[in-house]
Amino acid sequence: MIFIKNSVTRKNLMAITGLFLSFFLIIHLLGNLQLLLPAAEAQLQYNSYSHLLGGNIVIKLVSYVLYLCILLHSIDAIYLSFKKRRANGTSYSYDRRGRASSWYSRNMMALGIIIFVFLVIHFKDFWYHYKFGELPVDTNGNKDLYTIVVVAFEQLWYVVLYIVAILALGYHLLHGVFSAHRTMGIYHPMYNRIINIVGKSFAVIITIGYIIIPLFLYFNLQS
Repeated sequence: MIFIKNSVTRKNLMAITGLFLSFFLIIHLLGNLQLLLPAAEAQLQYNSYSHLLGGNIVIKLVSYVLYLCILLHSIDAIYLSFKKRRANGTSYSYDRRGRASSWYSRNMMALGIIIFVFLVIHFKDFWYHYKFGELPVDTNGNKDLYTIVVVAFEQLWYVVLYIVAILALGYHLLHGVFSAHRTMGIYHPMYNRIINIVGKSFAVIITIGYIIIPLFLYFNLQS
């Protein structure tokens, strides 16, 4: 019970889970960049990649850690946000620290909600469909997840939804990566600037990398 109510412990847990999820974003992006290959090659490569992720026991165990991290990160964020609101007596989003902090740092909860809602949709459309749905197979005999992705990104509304969610993720990372290091005590004038630059660069690269994929597929499919 002390662990549950200890804000410092909860913040450290949120920082650790957030950094793990940030690492996952890199791996997931590298895999998804295969979608930018020529269609025939992309289909085989992406489906083989998906098959590898689904059939490797080590990766399965890592995926369970991923699901747990998403839940813990979300629950911690909600808990700390409501606790802060009760302590201050006002909403975090409407405090008067605008001059001292960025708008996205004051709206991490709102950005997190957008990301979480998108994740539910994303898991339903791809992960659940891949795991439990009836999918055709490609010429290598692997489930054809590539075609499911392409069909999704043929729809403009889904592309827009995806981009909005990734932009929310980008702003979430802008504050979150640096904040996580501070929470864990990695805070010193000698390397704060470096961590800040690396964190912002990471957020920009991840955002651009993920946004390129749906735009490429959508406009390539329209041509």
